[in-house]
Amino acid sequence: MNSASVNILGVAVITLLVGAAVLLTMVRYELGPKSRLARGGQWLLATALGTGILAFALKLVIMLAIVNFPETLVEPLIRKAIVERPVAVADPLYGMTSPQRFVWQPLPMVTESISTGSHATTNNSTYVWEALPEQAPSPKNNPVTPEKVALGERLFFDKKLSRDGTLSCSTCHDVIGGSGDDGRARSIGIDGQQGGRNAPTVWNTAFQSVLFWDGRAVSLEEQAKGPLVNPTEMGMVSLTAVEERIRKDTTYQQAFAQAFGVEQPITIQRIVEAIAAYERTLITPDTPYDRFVRGDLDALSPEQLQGMALFQSLGCVSCHFGPNFSGASLFDPRAPMRIFPIYPTPYEQQYELTHDSGAAGGGGGRGSWRVPSLRNVALTGPWFHNGSVTDLAEAVRVMSSVQLGRTGRYLVWADTNKVFTQLDRPELDEHEVNDIVAFLHALSSDKLVQRIQLSKAQAGVAFANN
Repeated sequence: MNSASVNILGVAVITLLVGAAVLLTMVRYELGPKSRLARGGQWLLATALGTGILAFALKLVIMLAIVNFPETLVEPLIRKAIVERPVAVADPLYGMTSPQRFVWQPLPMVTESISTGSHATTNNSTYVWEALPEQAPSPKNNPVTPEKVALGERLFFDKKLSRDGTLSCSTCHDVIGGSGDDGRARSIGIDGQQGGRNAPTVWNTAFQSVLFWDGRAVSLEEQAKGPLVNPTEMGMVSLTAVEERIRKDTTYQQAFAQAFGVEQPITIQRIVEAIAAYERTLITPDTPYDRFVRGDLDALSPEQLQGMALFQSLGCVSCHFGPNFSGASLFDPRAPMRIFPIYPTPYEQQYELTHDSGAAGGGGGRGSWRVPSLRNVALTGPWFHNGSVTDLAEAVRVMSSVQLGRTGRYLVWADTNKVFTQLDRPELDEHEVNDIVAFLHALSSDKLVQRIQLSKAQAGVAFANN
């Protein structure tokens, strides 16, 4: 108990004692005799008149308890008060049921406009945190069926789809014991060739509106064609060659007949439709974050909750928003591409961030890239389009600097309206970085974490046995 509370308690005790003494004196020598009350009646009268003193004492105890033990008495009540229980609503988007929502009401904060340099207090708008749907949408021209999924899974793992029969889709996108990628900075294709970019995870790509780092594919079906004929990936000479190779394998005939109909021939379009149907089953709505948004308020640790609040207040949600934590998702596909990096910092040279310009082309400048999903991001390192960063905390530092301008004092010249702005955006401290990293871990699928741990354990046993 602090000194101020001790002083208040001392004064209050003296006041209570004096009040009680005065009351007893009045009843004993004045009110009692005049009312001709016996001793028992006098005590009853004193008790009735003393309820005010008892109420004051009770209020004093409650007040001192709240002041001295807020973490026990107050914070749990506040925590329950700020949470709005999730509500399922109808949503016409792709015929999906809308994900459940958790509304976080932000405190007023100061924001900065790069174009004008003005500072203003935000309005009362809320950012809506959403859980991932339990099922991915499928286009009307390629509905998901069990037969099509089974065929697509077989194709996904079939090395016949590569020119020399050494690679399958799963080679670079490990969905059995990995996080849907290969864990390399840049993937290795046929003949030991190294690709130019980091292999993104295949998990939750069903929710993306554009695919590949440069966003050049607008569907999973279109994306599936690319690696097949890429000379540094699977190396097939043409899509027709892929089609012919699968046709020659008589064991595929019944599977295609079951998936598409007996009269339908095996074509490259049906091959990629089957692969895409399988990939639409690769979703991970089983994260601590999803459990929290759906109503399990103990799913996130205090550090993860702090990181979640920072993720919003710092502006990370400007690009990584929605249930899939990506502006390139089907939920709101209005701005799937972003300039990266925005702010020039030493990180550019350290991690070669501008050697490849993505969709912008040309190289050596500000790149244009699809906004990647942050789901399972803690499992999918190394990070960025070139796989140059191997530590998640460092990736957070890089993004806070090159995308949010968290570099300290920063000078901006807007040539269009001739405005010179000096921004003061301090770098994140290590505590803030660690909280954000903790929140990013909350986006990891429980299923994938268990699979990866099991795979590592089995690999350790196999190594020991050798």
